[in-house]
Amino acid sequence: MDPADAEWEYAPLRIPSDTDRRTAAVQLTLHAEYGGWELAKVWLHADGTRRVWLRRERSTHRLPGPPS
Repeated sequence: MDPADAEWEYAPLRIPSDTDRRTAAVQLTLHAEYGGWELAKVWLHADGTRRVWLRRERSTHRLPGPPS
């Protein structure tokens, strides 16, 4: 995964430890459905925090900016 990749744009996302798995899945599904993002990598930390990298193909037809 290379954030400088010319074909893909990447967006980091942090999911707090108090977020249950189902809620996290819904959040990622919404980013995929409405933002065109796909899951690139997930890290689960010892404290329960999830660090996620989303990616999508670069396009001039989409609104700019990562998910919030």
